[in-house]
Amino acid sequence: MKTPPKEDLKETRRWNEGTPPLVQWNEGAGKLSSGGNQNFKKTCQPKSHIVFLKTHKTASSTIQNILYRYGENRGLTFALPRNKHNQLSYPRYFDTRFVNGVESKLSMPFDILCNHMRFKNPEVKKLMPQDSFYFSIVRNPVAMMESMYIYYKYLGVFRRTKSLEDFLDNGLNILSLLHNYAHNNLAFDFGFDNIATADTPDLETIVNEVITGIEQDFHLILITEYFDESMILLKHSLCWSLEDVVSFKLNSRHDQSRKSISQITAEKIKRWNVLDWRIYEHFNATFWHKVRSLVGEEEMKREVSQLKELQAKLTSICLEGGEAVNPRLIRDEAVMPFQSGTAVIQGYNLNRNLDIQTKTKCQRLIMPELQFTKLLYEKQFPETGLKVERKRWRKN
Repeated sequence: MKTPPKEDLKETRRWNEGTPPLVQWNEGAGKLSSGGNQNFKKTCQPKSHIVFLKTHKTASSTIQNILYRYGENRGLTFALPRNKHNQLSYPRYFDTRFVNGVESKLSMPFDILCNHMRFKNPEVKKLMPQDSFYFSIVRNPVAMMESMYIYYKYLGVFRRTKSLEDFLDNGLNILSLLHNYAHNNLAFDFGFDNIATADTPDLETIVNEVITGIEQDFHLILITEYFDESMILLKHSLCWSLEDVVSFKLNSRHDQSRKSISQITAEKIKRWNVLDWRIYEHFNATFWHKVRSLVGEEEMKREVSQLKELQAKLTSICLEGGEAVNPRLIRDEAVMPFQSGTAVIQGYNLNRNLDIQTKTKCQRLIMPELQFTKLLYEKQFPETGLKVERKRWRKN
């Protein structure tokens, strides 16, 4: 990206001055005002009670960032993991006791639940308001498995093999069959057993039970491969604005740690992760039914274009170079993404000379999960509150 002349910095680096209406910060509304969202339905009420099942390697960290920003801007309460963790005791089934504050007399009503968990509907319903909106996201299991193998390469189930192909040829055993990261991870996260393969005798019965269960528990399932369309569908489902669902891609890998997948390997993955494949096939189809019924194909195209335009404007305002960078090039440790396995997780550098308000807003857009969770934890549970809670936990 070409560096603007010094005299232009003030104009191009302020969120609330000298920028087009589409990205003008509106102090009164507490959100970006929109010049390209005139058809937004004013009759519906924005939803603020939300359950998001954060699945693995599906762009779910980007969605979590959207929810974190939305909730923080409006003073909503998050159901955060105990002890400043970022996961709700995953891979154990979710239990309300995993949420900070639940076991103390300081327990409060929660608005948003969006950290990694293994879904268990009765426990979630104990915690969240009755009118909560439940949604999640799924990804093509072939690409998902490649990402999972690289990201979790340090685990014994993957570490013993030289490559994903080697794992599929020589690493399939009882341990990998039961391992949540190695086998049918989507089904596992949704709360189902993950042991089925393409050769399981009662496979169709199991598949029907899984899909029926997900449809009963969730209002909406998004698709990673159609992320922009997913955000527009989410916007309409939650009655949010375009600015509420804009994002920068988080927790994404650099190309150097991506591996190409042959057709033969892809077919092996589909058979091994057959539950995930059938889940993906089903909800990929229902996704487009929802697009047509809730948004309409032409309106979807128009709003996706608006979303991309807004993202481009925010990229120009916020990001140095206009793109993600190798972690070695990130200047600010506060926005350094967690590195795992053999994956090279990219991050961002902010433009220099941002005013304080703009820098804060831009930082939130690029803030990784661990840092954002910690920030919300400290806001929601100031030190005095934490001390009281710890004392009460010891008494129980």
